[in-house]
Amino acid sequence: MRYYNVAVATAKYHGDELLTYVSPRSVKLGALVVVPLQHSEVYGFIVEETTKPPFSAKELRLLEPTLPPLPVASLQLFAWMRTYYPSPLGITAQLFLPTHFPKTLKLPQDESFSSPNFPSLPPLSSSQREALEAIQTPGSFLVHGETGSGKTRFYIELAQKSLLSSKSCIILTPEISLTSQLAHEFEKSFDKKQLIILHSQLSEATRRNIWLQLLTAKQPYIVIGPRSALFTPFANVGLIVVDESHEVTYKQENAPHYHAARIASKLAEFHKAQVILGSATPSVSDYFIATTRQRPILQLDAIGVNTARQNATIVDMRDKTQLSRSPHLSICLLKSMEKTLAEKKQILLFINRRGTARIVLCENCGWQAACPHCDLPLTYHQDTHVLRCHTCGISQQAVSSCPMCKATNIILKSIGTKAVASEVKKIFPAARIERFDTDNKKGEHMHELYSDVRAGNIDILVGTQILAKGLDLPKLGLAGVINADASMYVPDFTAQERTYQLLYQVIGRVGRSSQATETSAVIQTYSPDSPTIQAAAERQWKTFYQTELDERKTFLFPPFCYLLKVSCKRVKSTSAQANAEKFAAILKDEGLRIVIDGPAPAFHEKVQNKYVWQLILKSKERGELLKVIKLLPSDWSYDIDPINLL
Repeated sequence: MRYYNVAVATAKYHGDELLTYVSPRSVKLGALVVVPLQHSEVYGFIVEETTKPPFSAKELRLLEPTLPPLPVASLQLFAWMRTYYPSPLGITAQLFLPTHFPKTLKLPQDESFSSPNFPSLPPLSSSQREALEAIQTPGSFLVHGETGSGKTRFYIELAQKSLLSSKSCIILTPEISLTSQLAHEFEKSFDKKQLIILHSQLSEATRRNIWLQLLTAKQPYIVIGPRSALFTPFANVGLIVVDESHEVTYKQENAPHYHAARIASKLAEFHKAQVILGSATPSVSDYFIATTRQRPILQLDAIGVNTARQNATIVDMRDKTQLSRSPHLSICLLKSMEKTLAEKKQILLFINRRGTARIVLCENCGWQAACPHCDLPLTYHQDTHVLRCHTCGISQQAVSSCPMCKATNIILKSIGTKAVASEVKKIFPAARIERFDTDNKKGEHMHELYSDVRAGNIDILVGTQILAKGLDLPKLGLAGVINADASMYVPDFTAQERTYQLLYQVIGRVGRSSQATETSAVIQTYSPDSPTIQAAAERQWKTFYQTELDERKTFLFPPFCYLLKVSCKRVKSTSAQANAEKFAAILKDEGLRIVIDGPAPAFHEKVQNKYVWQLILKSKERGELLKVIKLLPSDWSYDIDPINLL
């Protein structure tokens, strides 16, 4: 008899240790097995052989004897994730397997592919050629490519090199909506059968068949999809691309709380592959880490893009003479929209809706209440009439007049996509308008309507962040930002960075054709003098980066420390507060090398009829934060390396 430690792929198993099973015969590491767990059978995979346990081990059986085991790199990634992103083992193991297998498995036949076809592609630019020459060895490369610099063309060239070496490629997109666009570009060069689109909106059976196809494949493939594509069972990967690498959707919000860029880098290390972090607006942390570790930062310049697209007009919404026909759309924006429609071009209206809390703002001078300790916006709470910082917990009475200009017109701002789309329809009844946000139903999503959008059949696109994420819209003549301030008002250390990225990306959607346009973007704001908004409008990345980096260093935020957010939920607010204070006291007694901010109520104070209090923990040693996780009470939750503190 032989004994094996198995990773069971089920959320029913909440432990963090491998489970031991017995087999009458030798089994390969990575083999897919079915094992008993409590009163049911679950799927899993062999991680290691072990000695006979002190208890009676139950017997395992192979899922399918002819099925290859998981690749070595997958097992290495699983082992690394267990320590780097601690979470229930069953949940982590689920990432590596389909959710269900039929009783009888029909293994797919291996395909044969035609050779890559490149004649239809534009020639490489000088900056693209220089960047390609710099990517000769395995490792990570930050590609800082301007919007319109041909990053997709660049990725295609790298993918060709990988396939010629018989190595597969993983091309990540931040949103499912972008997979169609990226696949469309790759289909111009590669055999469609060699391209695999993989995401959660495919049926369970389709995803399982793709997984089996890739596990048994003898030839290299190109997989295009969101962050889950990293767990495809490839035996040999040569290239991993994280396109629009700055996007927050690359962070898994649920356990095991991984970030796709970090997983990609580790997976590339196991495969001895190249990983490309591509973005026009790299994250401040990624840029800083690449600089300090002396990793290559490759610059791609814009190609054949109309310079007029940099003509962004900032509208001061504090000036009420800027409004006439609409309370949300300025005269400048409406005139630009009329002109753009007359020229038969598209319009993109971006609703910066990340700020959902009520924020106190002076309509006269643009002042906004901020925490003196964290330099983060204070949130207004109507029930108690107080302003509170949701990071450190400081609170103060809400003001009735502006402390800067003494004006009494203090306002709360919020606006949604439905209201804007309805308003636009009244003003431009003949235009075809489509709204894109998280409320879209099946048939209304961007990846389903992408052909119509790209062809210019939709006149006005109204939406949230989805419209700022790397869409190629050749017919677009105007981008309008309804409320540029909204994401700056979020009480979070990434608020300025997120605002800059969103505005820069939205402006960058315009001007990808050779046709001239007088005004490419209209940015409506209550803070026209904000350095962040000015830098985005003028496309000054280096200026913004240095300012933001100095701010992070002053207030000790990443990349100058690691973060851990821990929280508890209780039926009563007083109970949640007491539990949070008790755990904070325990941490102080432990003598860990950490900084404790809080406890304070969470940004969303009440969730599912329970009150949430949290602690924000900082340390220059990530291991110290992992010690905190081990000390957590069982009914607490945590997020390691959070991308925001909300």
